[in-house]
Amino acid sequence: MNAPRKVTLHKGTAVLELQYEDVSARLPAELLRVYSPSAEVQGHGPGQETLQFGKRDVNIDKLEATGHYGLRIYFSDGHNTGLFSWNYLRHLADDQEALWQDYLQRLNAAGKSRDPYEAVVRLIDPN
Repeated sequence: MNAPRKVTLHKGTAVLELQYEDVSARLPAELLRVYSPSAEVQGHGPGQETLQFGKRDVNIDKLEATGHYGLRIYFSDGHNTGLFSWNYLRHLADDQEALWQDYLQRLNAAGKSRDPYEAVVRLIDPN
């Protein structure tokens, strides 16, 4: 189990800070929300993931310990069904940059936006 030594929620900046023995990680609420381990986001098997979009402004309302297992995160958009194990949080911390770039690429490919008030329109080249 990769439990951090300390967990700090920075509501003003929408960041969850995890301090481990070897490293400190700052995970933005948006990253946590779009990579929630819930069935709503991940589906029930490979290939069933649902791309989350419009989550730029999401915040974390509260955290709830789930025994020694990890955290339940309550997001400002009402989502709270994902149980973030300590191992999963460490994975997000360690692979944050690659996961973020993958997310941005998937948004772009789907013609979606991080902004909840923005629609992406693709114009078709008439030639």
